Amino acid sequence: MKFTFTCKKVPLNDSIKEYAEKKIGKLERYFPEEPDAAVIFSVEKKNRCTVEITLRAANGTLFRAQEQDSEGDMRGAIDAAVNFIDRRIRKNKTRLAKNLRPDALQSEVPAEFDVAEDVEFNVVRTKRFAVQPMTIDEAILQMNLLDHDFYLFRNVHTAQVCVVYHRREGGYGLIEAEE
Repeated sequence: MKFTFTCKKVPLNDSIKEYAEKKIGKLERYFPEEPDAAVIFSVEKKNRCTVEITLRAANGTLFRAQEQDSEGDMRGAIDAAVNFIDRRIRKNKTRLAKNLRPDALQSEVPAEFDVAEDVEFNVVRTKRFAVQPMTIDEAILQMNLLDHDFYLFRNVHTAQVCVVYHRREGGYGLIEAEE
């Protein structure tokens, strides 16, 4: 597995890196090809450690987890994030079997983790609306006025379809569609 480590407001020693590589490396069994792992370590006020793990499979499937440990234990945050991704893979194993390695998902997951799943996703509402051309600032303003978590628009400068959204840790995010 190829790892990329980023540290925000915290120096990182080699033992934490090795621990993260060992724990995250266990998830590699679910992937037919070596995935890329991006790991971001940060420490916020009051000694709260945060670990954000993003795994990118060769086929483009993404898995992301962000976990915190309020006791200042980076290893605990790593464990929680890895367990979150592992549970997500196990819970959705039948849906993911199309994209990931089917033999690994079906043989390595113990029977006690089998979850009764819906055969398909239940779409309860469909909305249609015209995608308006506007600037990013206008889209954020419109999203806030509607009190939505995200807003779809066409960027007036690039003509791309984009989405602005609220980020959990504050601020806004922008998703730009690629043609």
